[in-house]
Amino acid sequence: METLLTGFILNAAAKEETGFIFRLDAQLLFDAAILAVNIFLLFILLSYILFNPARNMLKKRQEMITATREETAAANEEAKALKDEYDAKLKDADKASEAILAEARKKAIKSEEKIISDAKLEAAAIIEQARKEARLEKEKASDDVKKEIIKVATLMASKMVSASISEAEQSKLIDDTLREMGDDTWLN
Repeated sequence: METLLTGFILNAAAKEETGFIFRLDAQLLFDAAILAVNIFLLFILLSYILFNPARNMLKKRQEMITATREETAAANEEAKALKDEYDAKLKDADKASEAILAEARKKAIKSEEKIISDAKLEAAAIIEQARKEARLEKEKASDDVKKEIIKVATLMASKMVSASISEAEQSKLIDDTLREMGDDTWLN
């Protein structure tokens, strides 16, 4: 470097002496050639020492970024697939809940109809039982009235006939009358 600098200084001094703009002598050309070779060697040396590792680092970084992009894309696809699956399951769950609710409604309606029919049957049985009891009470009341009528009629007849008929004949007369009327007449 010193030689180059010295060469430029000498060249400037020679320019003043000779009047040439560029004084191309052998020493200047030799120095320029050595400088070019040194720069070329420095470039190659720096290329192996600095540029290649920097290129390798940039290449690895680019590969890492590419791999990260691919992983991200794969993760996005997987997330989208999971979301679609989740949406499908959510729709299926909605359909299943609707089906369960519909089935519950059907069971509730059937249960309601069964309860109503059972209540109607029970009400009909209660009404029938009440009718039977009313009929029995009516028959009992009718029998009681008939017995009372018979007693009253017997008392009246006994007072009227007491003078002419004896008690044995009265009892026989009542029994005969009852037989003639029959049991069917008494029960109605």
